[in-house]
Amino acid sequence: MLIAHYAHRLPANFDTVAIRARAQTRGTLWDDAKRLYFKGFLLREAGRYGATANDYSSLYLWRDGAGFRDFLVGGHYRNVTDSFGRAEIDTRVVLDARRGLATTARFAYKEERDIPVDADLTATLAAEIERNREIARQEDTVVAAVGVDAARWRITRILLSTGEAGEVGEEGETSAPGADSRAAGNITAYQVLYLAAPELDELPAVDA
Repeated sequence: MLIAHYAHRLPANFDTVAIRARAQTRGTLWDDAKRLYFKGFLLREAGRYGATANDYSSLYLWRDGAGFRDFLVGGHYRNVTDSFGRAEIDTRVVLDARRGLATTARFAYKEERDIPVDADLTATLAAEIERNREIARQEDTVVAAVGVDAARWRITRILLSTGEAGEVGEEGETSAPGADSRAAGNITAYQVLYLAAPELDELPAVDA
């Protein structure tokens, strides 16, 4: 499995109503996509949930590299570049991904953590897998996934949840449901405008 995510910075005066409408229109086109567990159409609005600027982004959980490859070579990404230009696509190899008990994703959370250079990789990755399964068991979890960037040795945690982001601190940090409050500054919260979930039912369930 692969996690893929890209974002587009929007002008401060950009009409987010238009973005919400775009997400609904474009979202339905992904409801029958192949080799895709889900695609989330996400929004951050300045002044809400720790955001200091507006951005519109897309978050994917691909079944395998072939699905992501077909997305790139089949011209699907051209719809993005024609409207917003070419964005850098962050990709992660998935260590674990689980479907939770909840069904309606209202928020998406992305957390980045660097793996210390002296850490035991085997133990660290095993702990991340176990943590992900614990998060998936929470009643407000729709999907929990964790991936690794093996070039920069960085962990990426993804959570789709019914739970609203926590209180915003003095420096703009926020927290996710079930998150370790000591790491709140590493978490980015997004509103989910639309979730296309063509193969989500085939993702392993929380206790599978």
